Amino acid sequence: METNNIYVPEVFFTNSCLTGREVVKSTRLLGDLEDVFQDKEAFELMNKDRIIYQVSSFLPVEEDTVGGLFMGITTLYPGKVGQEFFMTKGHFHLNNDRAEFYWGIEGEGILILMNEQRKVWAERMCPGSLHYIPGKVAHRVANIGYQKLVFSACWPSDAGHDYATIASEGFARRLMDVNGVPTLL
Repeated sequence: METNNIYVPEVFFTNSCLTGREVVKSTRLLGDLEDVFQDKEAFELMNKDRIIYQVSSFLPVEEDTVGGLFMGITTLYPGKVGQEFFMTKGHFHLNNDRAEFYWGIEGEGILILMNEQRKVWAERMCPGSLHYIPGKVAHRVANIGYQKLVFSACWPSDAGHDYATIASEGFARRLMDVNGVPTLL
C-alpha cells in the first residue's frame, strides 16, 4: 500500500513470527515426519497430531523468479522421539547451487548440515547466531532446549526444495541426546 508516496508494509515481524495478508503459514505434525526419526517404536506410541513446527513465510515474488528472495520464520517446539530431538524434515535445494541464510531468534538448537558426499557437521543456534548455508548442502534444524526454538531464513525464490532425497536417504548422522549432551552419531 502506498500513501503520499510512503510505502506502508503489509507484512510485519511481530512476536517472533510474520503476520499480514501476504504471509503463508504451514504446520508440520509429528505424523508428517514418519520417515525422519530412527526410533520407530517410540514414534508409534506418540500422538501423531502433535505440532512439531510451524513456518510463516513471505513470498513477495513468484517461485522460480531469478534474483527474487523469500523469507520465513520457523518455530520448532521442544521434545524428542526416543533420544532424538524434534527436528525439521531437512532438504537440499532443487537448484542445488543456491545458498541460504538462517539466524537464531529465540531458544537453543543445532543446525545440521550435510554435503553431497554425505559429510555431516553441525552449528549451534541461539538468539543472534547467523548461519550461511552454501549451495549443495542439505540442512535441517533440531531443538535441543526446553523452550521453543525460533529461527528465520532467507533464500532465493528459485532455489526450490528437494525433500525427497532426504526422505529416502536420510542424513548420514543423527543428533541424539547422549546422557544430556546433544551428540552427532
